[in-house]
Amino acid sequence: MKRPILYVAITNHGFGHATRTASVAATIQKLCPDVLLIMVTTAPRWLLESYIEGDFIHRPRAFDLGVVQADSLTMDKAATLEKLLDIKKQQNSLIASEVNFIRQNRVDLILADIPFLAPLFAKAADIPCWMMSNFGWDLIYRDWGGDFIAIANWISECYSKCDRLFRLPFYEPMSAFPNITDVGLTGGSPRYSADELRASWSLTALQDKTVLLTFGGLGLQQIPYENLQTFPEWQFITFDKSAPDLPNLVKINDNKYRPVDFMPICGRVVSKPGYGTFSEATRLDIPLVTIPRDDFAEASYLLEGITNYNYHQIITPAEFFTGDWNFLHELPKPPKQTQKIAKDGNEAIAQAIIKEIGSRK
Repeated sequence: MKRPILYVAITNHGFGHATRTASVAATIQKLCPDVLLIMVTTAPRWLLESYIEGDFIHRPRAFDLGVVQADSLTMDKAATLEKLLDIKKQQNSLIASEVNFIRQNRVDLILADIPFLAPLFAKAADIPCWMMSNFGWDLIYRDWGGDFIAIANWISECYSKCDRLFRLPFYEPMSAFPNITDVGLTGGSPRYSADELRASWSLTALQDKTVLLTFGGLGLQQIPYENLQTFPEWQFITFDKSAPDLPNLVKINDNKYRPVDFMPICGRVVSKPGYGTFSEATRLDIPLVTIPRDDFAEASYLLEGITNYNYHQIITPAEFFTGDWNFLHELPKPPKQTQKIAKDGNEAIAQAIIKEIGSRK
């Protein structure tokens, strides 16, 4: 009897898509250890391994790029357009090589977050393509106008061939997709006890004076770390390897730890708008501090999501980059909605996939 084989294609943009998809892949593996996972992403293997405990095949391939960025907030639209036009030109050869790989490896199903060529791979290989996301790249590019409109239309057309979309919370309508299933929040769960973390990293501050600073895989060059000196009784935690050495800043430099592992011991998380961090903090009911992003259309949906479902502070870029961080002395605002948000996205997607690939044996 053949093992069920799942081809997991992940957008080549930062680390957020990789970690949220790896959380779902890890849940699939736990519920059905027989499934062979093929993780198709340029994200580093150590990042995937920090979420997926069992074995998997890592196929480092990129079929999209998201946005070309210098850091977590600075975007290069001209370079992005050039690369997208290049992918469009090469799409037939990209499809041919992946279909060859998919057939050779007898893949049963594609799960994609959310590279737009994946449905075309599936159609050519005659298998289903299911996708998961809270936004499509057509939304991001259409918002930029000009030459990006034609690109957005092409991407919407690709998405329209997807067999089923698991629409994550904090979503835009994603109207290109013909068959949508709404699910709860996805993400990793903490692996260490509060006592273990405090002992390993000498964390002594009270929870409400412990703050996690996290800006995704790209980091953020201009974080005003000097402000931390005015909060000597507080402790700040960062994964930014280039952060300065400060007495109250703990730098996490061991790849086995993830931001989500530290969230339960923090009073709040300071982050750019990003689904992965927002979802993991909201799953754990940890307040979020963030800044708006006017140039990235997904951000308004994310901000609306945390305003509705989590304790939050939305501060201006000036307060973050040039202010004195007085916002830390203010209490986060409560969520607008009294009804709790569903947090079972990992399990809902995993169970549907296991059922589908089980029926294809």
